Amino acid sequence: MGGRVVQLQQGERLAIESDDIDGWIAKFARFPLVQLIDLDAAMGRPANDTLVKRIARALPCQVGGGIRSIDRAQEIVDAGAKRVILGSSLFSDHGINRSRAEAFAEVFGSDRLVGAIDSRGGKVVIHGWKTALPISPEDAARALEPYVGTLLYTHVDTEGLLTGLNLAAVQSVQAATRLRLIAAGGIRSREEIDTLGRLGIDAVVGMAIYTGLIDLEEA
Repeated sequence: MGGRVVQLQQGERLAIESDDIDGWIAKFARFPLVQLIDLDAAMGRPANDTLVKRIARALPCQVGGGIRSIDRAQEIVDAGAKRVILGSSLFSDHGINRSRAEAFAEVFGSDRLVGAIDSRGGKVVIHGWKTALPISPEDAARALEPYVGTLLYTHVDTEGLLTGLNLAAVQSVQAATRLRLIAAGGIRSREEIDTLGRLGIDAVVGMAIYTGLIDLEEA
């Protein structure tokens, strides 16, 4: 956001910011996949294209944030992204936008697409977590299954707060789909990551790494 590496609490409050782009690229260099989100683009502000391209060339990334069209997704892939994260663009006011999901899948193939399901209070939220939809994350997972290769579930209620992930909510979404699940939202310990791993669920860890709660060298 704003040309910097940042961490937000609840998608709103700036908690951490850093200009040391190369330093963070070096710290994440050993990871098989890095999640890169353009928060400005997600919020409808001018995108950080130069920064996104720089990081995507240096690291294996799945990239999200404001990807609302096939042309934009193609730009992200051309920039070097391994996978594209689609969120609000896959939903309408009433639930899944199946025609749009199908269009993305036809162009990129499901394996290149990650369907982002953000949940607050048991309902899917879109538009930067500000608009709640009348659909549960479990229903969203089932509906997106034909179009994406992976699902990213973010438990917004705990995201960025370092209070621990709601494991029951994550397992409920996992039970609704055959797709590989990635979980995010408040993870604060290696034990949580290991628990998810034993369940066959991948983890997105942000705030715990940036605050030093989880040591990258140890990880």
